[in-house]
Amino acid sequence: MSSSAPRAPTADRFAISAGTRLFTRLCHSYPGLWDRLERLETASLGDRLNGIEIDKPVYVTGLARSGTTILLELMAGLAEVATHRYRDFPPVWTPYLWNRFLELVPRPAAQPHERPHADGIEITPESPEAMEETLWMRFFPASHDPRRSNVLDRDTQNDAFAEFYRRHIRKLLLVRSRARYVAKGNYNIARLGYLHELFPDARFVVPVRHPVRHIASLMRQHRQFSEGQHAHPASRDYLRAVGHFEFGLDRAPINMGGTPAIPEVLAHWQSGDEAAGWAACWSHLYGALLDQLERDDRLRQAVLLVRYEDLNVRPEDELRRILDHCSLHADRSRLAEMAARLREPDYYQRPFEPADERRIVQATAGTMSRYGYEVGKP
Repeated sequence: MSSSAPRAPTADRFAISAGTRLFTRLCHSYPGLWDRLERLETASLGDRLNGIEIDKPVYVTGLARSGTTILLELMAGLAEVATHRYRDFPPVWTPYLWNRFLELVPRPAAQPHERPHADGIEITPESPEAMEETLWMRFFPASHDPRRSNVLDRDTQNDAFAEFYRRHIRKLLLVRSRARYVAKGNYNIARLGYLHELFPDARFVVPVRHPVRHIASLMRQHRQFSEGQHAHPASRDYLRAVGHFEFGLDRAPINMGGTPAIPEVLAHWQSGDEAAGWAACWSHLYGALLDQLERDDRLRQAVLLVRYEDLNVRPEDELRRILDHCSLHADRSRLAEMAARLREPDYYQRPFEPADERRIVQATAGTMSRYGYEVGKP
């Protein structure tokens, strides 16, 4: 989906500087300190914070490598949108004070560089990114335990988190001087019910990708992250702190509850059968999503499913559909600019041998057909 072919992957992209390691440890080893700083920040803002309305927050979510990052980047370019940025980490707890501090500190212009995924997406500290997860982990410590359901539904109660989270979004809208909050968070796929209960006017965009190409991408990333973490062990602590367990040495599947799929996923991975494990994971997650939407009419109206392939083939049509669903605005010129960034990656030719491809299709066929994919066509 990027506009340029990715360069050869290298483990050196996972190197973490000593300063970043120290600052990350400071921010995440003393949660009580940051709780107090967050309350001081809130008190200092007073009525300015109370006057901020959270209007139709937008959540982009799905299994990693489905197109969530590029959708976040495209939405973040709209004038009304506020998102988290790379520069917000690690002191995510105090977004207003931290961003005001950064505005006062002279900093050299950052040069764009390709992110560790080696997928052609270039980033700077100003680039939008998923930075919410560390907040969720603080209030829901079992968020990434694959042995139990990770689902947060409409019945979930956590008043402390709800109050903090609303404050946090308001602070981000205030410091960015924007009206609409957009968040990418792949783990939010298991929290749709809870988020919709918190924000009844929220909108959700869930990209879905054909499992053969999707699984090829997931396997490629897992290999790169594992190699990078072996080469630079400090990156493992950093990714834990940021809440990134999708690939690498601490990989954990999202448990959508209700089926024995996760033990199957873990057994396949432990035996070294990556393709079978990801196939079971893909079918479990996207099947559970459709089951949930069939049970919950209100949520179904708030969720827009977007096939990755359609987004690449008909980018302007699909982007207009996404923006209309989210009540976001882009004129014809801006829409054309956004569409120009979308295309199918060219670094996958035939990612699997025919026998492995058939195994993936057979394992995912039931869920594939529910999304309108023709079984047997990669």
